[in-house]
Amino acid sequence: MSDSSPLPPVRLLPAAELAREALATPLLSRAARLARWAGPGTRVGTGGELVDEQLPAAAEALGLTGAGVEGEDGDHAAASASEAWRVAVDTGLVEIVNPGGPEAADGPGAGEERTVTVGEELALLTSGGPQDVLGIWLTALETVLADAAVPDLDGLVDAMDSGGEIDFSGLDWDPETEAEFLDGVLGNLYLLTVSEDGPDGPVPLPALAASMIVPDDMGEPTNDVLEQVSDAMMRLDDQFRVLEPIGLVEYQPVDEALMTDAEEAAAEGPGAAPAVDDTDVTRYGMVRLTPLGLFGMRARLLEAGVPAPAVGDLVDKGADALLDGTAGFPPAAAQAETEQWLARREPSAAARELLAAARGTDAGAPLRRLRCQQALSLVGAVAEPALREVLDDPELGGLARVWLTENGAADVPVPSEAMVFWLTIDTVAAQLAAEGNSAELRALVEGLAAQHGSFFAAAWRVDHPATPDVLEAMGRIHPDKRVAKEARKAAFKARSQKGTGSAAQ
Repeated sequence: MSDSSPLPPVRLLPAAELAREALATPLLSRAARLARWAGPGTRVGTGGELVDEQLPAAAEALGLTGAGVEGEDGDHAAASASEAWRVAVDTGLVEIVNPGGPEAADGPGAGEERTVTVGEELALLTSGGPQDVLGIWLTALETVLADAAVPDLDGLVDAMDSGGEIDFSGLDWDPETEAEFLDGVLGNLYLLTVSEDGPDGPVPLPALAASMIVPDDMGEPTNDVLEQVSDAMMRLDDQFRVLEPIGLVEYQPVDEALMTDAEEAAAEGPGAAPAVDDTDVTRYGMVRLTPLGLFGMRARLLEAGVPAPAVGDLVDKGADALLDGTAGFPPAAAQAETEQWLARREPSAAARELLAAARGTDAGAPLRRLRCQQALSLVGAVAEPALREVLDDPELGGLARVWLTENGAADVPVPSEAMVFWLTIDTVAAQLAAEGNSAELRALVEGLAAQHGSFFAAAWRVDHPATPDVLEAMGRIHPDKRVAKEARKAAFKARSQKGTGSAAQ
């Protein structure tokens, strides 16, 4: 995920809904059930883990298939119970009691089994507020993320040295690198999710893996890069299976038949075709962040110092903060933020506050006025008196006339030619700041040049701080070389005029 530009704002569910989703996640709900099941007689090891003899009973308490039976089903049930217990311990739903007091953890009683008691956090799941529940869920999420970054235990056992320490050099795995890779993948998934031009549904696993492996400037990926992407997919397949029970993602795993088909085709020789269609991208894994996952990822980004705005952040701030804050928002997010801001205010007062905040000659002022105009369109007819009050304002008079005319108001004064040109420069400057050289801006520029044959002859004289930059941009954007040259010449005159004015002062 790039840190060079701010993230788009995320739309989060209300805290109460998120808390209900957190309580319903399989892993946290299992952890809570085990916390209620446990008691002074529950035996745990020196690391706080349930001893092996307790796992069948814990699995049975959770109602897991395979509880109390031998074989793979029993192993899976025991592993699930062990995972839920670890979450219960890490989140404080249960507390470990050392046999000889706190000092015994490192003293003579260090080898003795410990017992457990109910943790203070357990009561918060039922009697606490939404933020209490979400705080516990976030702690559980960190536990699961740490687990997801660990390879299979068989590999760890094989890499252990004689002293029982893990020899990471003997593993094709580095814990810090793996955690950073998973963070990067989840960051990219978050960015795709909050972007207005991102996918509406789940993201294919190959695309997510490629976003971390394939360089942006690479054309056709090499075989080596494709192999790295394939390896990354398999790692992510394991990791997303681990992350789904905590409610971070919804995940459709890689179709295991794909691997079987590939092995069979390889065994049959070069001419053999796969038995099933391998062009269906959904068979390679599909993943999406849940609403709870969006909340969790934003919390982690904020904790890491990454600005991650959310719609609703500005509702208690002034109009100046609203207009500046939504300046970089995509249109739909800016409207959603503005609607929430307006809902908390009396419409007439809100309109006047917006207009006052829209004034200014700084570089951000044109975009503030554009956001103000968009906000006033949401206020409706009740904003008319506030707009009539600024008809003579040199910065807001043109905006007011446009709004009044578009809303069918009567007796709208005709703007002077100077006001029309000033508003035109202001509008183009705002569009440049909001969208850059977009198709809409190109159409606006072409329309201005076509409707006003002498536009550039007059525009360079406009007393607006952005005049030189706007004319220069129009010279870049306009497809007609002759018109583009006129725009550049006008930009040069505007800069010269500003330079002369500055020298005179």
